[in-house]
Amino acid sequence: MSEHRASRRAQRPLRPALSLAMAAAIVLAGCGKDNGKVDPEVTASLIQPVAKVELKVVTVAPGSRTGEQIYKSICSSCHDAGMLGAPKTGDSGAWGPRLAQGFDGLTKSAIAGKNAMPPRGGGSDLTDTEVKRAVAFLANKAGAGYTEPPVAQ
Repeated sequence: MSEHRASRRAQRPLRPALSLAMAAAIVLAGCGKDNGKVDPEVTASLIQPVAKVELKVVTVAPGSRTGEQIYKSICSSCHDAGMLGAPKTGDSGAWGPRLAQGFDGLTKSAIAGKNAMPPRGGGSDLTDTEVKRAVAFLANKAGAGYTEPPVAQ
């Protein structure tokens, strides 16, 4: 008789787990059934993401960008942080020897590329006039008094 009691005691822990499994099966049995009360459009709107990212492509005709626009879109990635030996924007000490070359010398270096800087600062679609505008803008941040070529209207 003691063997019988021992086997019954061993089965007792299974009863609550079995009851829980049966309850879960009953609850889940109703999932996925269309009871005609669920509107698919409402469901779709409720599961939309919290935020959306929309990208807007802005195209600017070559030749019509200002020095500041070019600086912000191309030059700032290196010159703001001084990456790869680029003189930091506004650092008159680092720009001093470069400014000594004059506006034409700086422009020539920017068009051809210098050290780690690729030709035209990596903006292959920049016109020579746009490079001049960017050079004037960047050099003026370090104290030069260059006149940026005007944008034709």
